[in-house]
Order: sequence, then C-alpha cells, then structure tokens
Amino acid sequence: MRYDRITDAIGNTPLVRIDPAVHGLRHIDLFAKLEMLNPFGSVKDRAAWNMARAGLPGAEADGSQIVELSSGNTAKALAVIAGMHGLTFKSVTNRMRIPETKELLLLLGAEIEELPGQSECLDPTDTEDPLTLFHQALADSETPLLHTDQYFNPRNSAAHFEGTGPEIVADLDGRAPDYFIACVGTAGSSTGVAGALRAHRPDVEVVGLVAAKSDFIPGIRTRDEVHEVGLFDPDTYDTLATVDSGQAIEGMVTLIRRCGLLAGPTGGAAYHGALRHLREADARLAEQRDDGPPAERRTAVFIVCDRVEGYLSYIRQRRPDLLGDTARTPNTLAGLSDADVAAAPAVTVDEARTWIEGADPLIVDLRSTYAYNALHLAGSVNITDEILGELLRAGLPFARSRPVLLACPVGEQSARYAALLTRMGHPDARSLTGGIVAWRDAGAPLTRD
Repeated sequence: MRYDRITDAIGNTPLVRIDPAVHGLRHIDLFAKLEMLNPFGSVKDRAAWNMARAGLPGAEADGSQIVELSSGNTAKALAVIAGMHGLTFKSVTNRMRIPETKELLLLLGAEIEELPGQSECLDPTDTEDPLTLFHQALADSETPLLHTDQYFNPRNSAAHFEGTGPEIVADLDGRAPDYFIACVGTAGSSTGVAGALRAHRPDVEVVGLVAAKSDFIPGIRTRDEVHEVGLFDPDTYDTLATVDSGQAIEGMVTLIRRCGLLAGPTGGAAYHGALRHLREADARLAEQRDDGPPAERRTAVFIVCDRVEGYLSYIRQRRPDLLGDTARTPNTLAGLSDADVAAAPAVTVDEARTWIEGADPLIVDLRSTYAYNALHLAGSVNITDEILGELLRAGLPFARSRPVLLACPVGEQSARYAALLTRMGHPDARSLTGGIVAWRDAGAPLTRD
C-alpha cells in the first residue's frame, strides 16, 4: 500500500469482530471500528484533517498559526498537520490532565496555553469562563490564525458522515448495523456516523456514552458538559448512558488482554457501555427465539478511538494494581471510597481567607504549571496533582505540624487529596471548596509572580 502523503492514510480503518467467547452475546455480532489505527493515533485524525485542509493554502501564504481549544487527540493531530505544512500550532485549554499528552504536544512543537477556567470543555453559556472569552476573542484577533473550531465546525462531523459511517456500511456488506455505540466528546464522530448509518437505515439504534458526573474519562464529556458542545444534538441518540472511569478501565483491559486490541480508556468505555446495553437486547432476542422462529442475528458497532500507551499515568492513578503496584495502593487515590471523599475536610473561600490569616497553612496549588503561572493564591506552592500522587506513594511529604490547604480548579481533586492526606495521618489537610474558580468568582485576591 503506497501513499504520497501520510494524510492520505487517514481513514479506511479496520472493522474487527469481537470474539463471542469474550462478550457472551448469543444473537448479536459485535464489531470494533479501530480508529486508533489512524496515522496520528486516533479518531480525531479525520476531523482534524477535514477541518484544517481547506484553510492550509491560505495559512501557508499568511504564515498563520493553527489554533484549537483541545487538550487531547485533536491537538495532537493538528500539531502534526501544522508541522507538515511549516506552520505553528497552539493548543488552548482550561485543563490538560494527561501528562503524556502534554509531553507529546511539546515534542511535536506545539505551544500550550492553559487557562484558569472551570470546565475542560468549552461552555459558550458561561460568559465569564476564560476559555469562552478566548474563543470569542479568536474572531477578533488581528494575528493571522487558522482556528479549526472543533466544537462548532460542521466539517468535524462531516468527516465521519462522509468517511467513518460509509466505511462501516461497506464493511458490513452494504448494511448498516442494528446498533451503534459511541462515546461523546465534541459529538462530531457520534453525530456524523449516526447520520451516515441512518441514511442507509433510519431505525439504527444509537447509544451515546458520557462520563458519570464529577468523573474523568479522557475524551468523554460528563452528562452536564455534553450539552455545552455546539455539535451535540440530543435527537441523535436513542439512549444517553453514563460510564465511570472504573468501568472504562475494565473494558479497556478486556479489549487488551482478551481481544488483542491495544485500546485506551475511551475505547474501554465504549466496549463496556456497548456490552451493557446489548446484553438486554440479546436477552429479548432470546425470548423471541423461544416463542417463535429464530430471530435474525443482529449487528452492533462501537468505536475504539485511540491507543493505551498515552494513558499509563491515568491508569496508574486509578488502578495501580494493573501496573504491578499493589503494595502501594493504600497511598493512592484509587484506594478512596466516595464516602472518604465526601467526608474530606473542606473550607469555603471566606473560611479559607480567615484560616490563612490565622493559621498560616501550607497552600498547595494542584493545577498545571501553566495555570499556576497565570494566577494563583499568594504564598502558594505549585505541586500538580500527578506529582503529588507520586510523592504520596512514598509517604507524607508535608510536616504534620503545619496545616495544609489544597486547591485545584473546582475543588474536586483537592477534596480527594485532602481525604487521602487525612487517611495517611495528616491532622489538618483541607480542600478549598469550589477551587480557584470559586476563589476568583468571590473576588478574592490572586497574584502572578
């Protein structure tokens, strides 16, 4: 197979049947669309190329910078495309939570700007969010820019309407599957593929998967966040169901160890969500078979969007036992229960300001270095949550004699670490409720060194 350009290799990914001995469905054939085999590593290669390519000649003439609000695979694909065309790329996000992604983007020559906002996903309704303000400012920028705008660009979903969906139909001998299951991020792949499949067969059942509230699965929005995405259309989905990070990792492990598919957590979430939904459908088909002539076998397709290698830190944080770290599990977030986190000591912004003046706690800012450098609490130290997680594996890194105030973007991760420090024996570790966003919104002072 010969190509003139690597971008010509985007698409035409394999559709692989999952062994029934693994999934256990008796009347449904389950297929995985291996988007992880695109040349830059993910399903986002299609959208990135489709959104950028029309503007590349002009961008090359003007020396423009490609800009995207992305903390993951879209940024990776655009960084590669930019480099191929002699352009620079800038990734802007409120949070870049996977260290391997950040390191790879830097290796690819990308510029990264992390803002001190609340949501990882663009929320156009939050007019005070720094990411929303940045998105609005892009339209007025005097600097030559190629803004691919993945949250609103119809060429995002078109890449899948014209590519991924028709490929699935072709590989199923001209038939659309009975079920299509996809995780929902920007909603480009799920809406595009669903539209293409329903053009062949209007009754295709579409299941969208989102992360459970306050949970984090790379590339998947939570049920609250997904409604903020410009391309999200609730009419696309017959069912919108949640998966959690534990289920995503369990599904991922099955795909890796039983199916030979080196899928990442997002693919694992899709597999778990697909199987959970299809088991009920399979049971109904079995009942029909008992009551009459054999029901026709059904087909289902889910998307494996990227590979596992870029998520080892994510896995280590949640399931260190999978990486041979069972002995250290007690000193990790993975060992916490929901009740532990709910009981974590916490202070409101007003309480924290009084406490800081009176008790002089060590203030630990868990956000990224980029966000910390933008604005932070006076006197705080920056220990990102990934680094703090590593430090805690070896024991308490802080003196028990001094109180500790933990701050993160919105108070979720800081509550988990406050719970962990408490369990490890620190007598006074507290989480800043609502995080830096609440501190900023309360008008409390922030500084930049």
